[in-house]
Amino acid sequence: MKNSPDDLQLLRRVARQDREAFEELYQRYYRRLFSFVFRVTRRAEIVDEVVNDVMLTLWQSADRFAERSKPSSWIFGIAYRKSLKALRRMNRDVSDNEEPSTATVPTFEGDGPISVMIQRELAGALGRALASLSPEQRSVVELTYFQELSYREISDIVGCPVNTVKTRMFHARRRLREILPAMGWEQPAHGRSPQ
Repeated sequence: MKNSPDDLQLLRRVARQDREAFEELYQRYYRRLFSFVFRVTRRAEIVDEVVNDVMLTLWQSADRFAERSKPSSWIFGIAYRKSLKALRRMNRDVSDNEEPSTATVPTFEGDGPISVMIQRELAGALGRALASLSPEQRSVVELTYFQELSYREISDIVGCPVNTVKTRMFHARRRLREILPAMGWEQPAHGRSPQ
């Protein structure tokens, strides 16, 4: 069994217009990008369009990747900028009252119907709580907790200093600590389910 190429090898091949490498990168990143773009924009109707725009940019611009960051940081940086551009193009603010549909909220595998129900309730509450954040704050939360990137990598993606990323995370956490208990969810440290 041969080892699969890493992202950098694939990106270098995409720069030479290797369709097979592009398809592999697409498969590796589509779900992650879909989740990220949805959480940043909170607009299910534009997620596919933005993700496809990101992948088209990757195909057309892979030769411009200067290898000063990880390929994932470069790809998520494109997604971040495309997401904000799509929001501006829609010419309206993200609504604090909009609840994500259960079809677009990531689901988790559980042991049974009660576990699935609790996870869906948590996903809905988390979605509503994240909707109360600015797109910039949601991006930092998404990249930290859902994509497991470092502040340095996030700084490269969103194009701001590490201290700005930390400030955005500070304000996002503070807002989430305020809003989740108000929605009936205890602090995760308590390990309790919704009230």
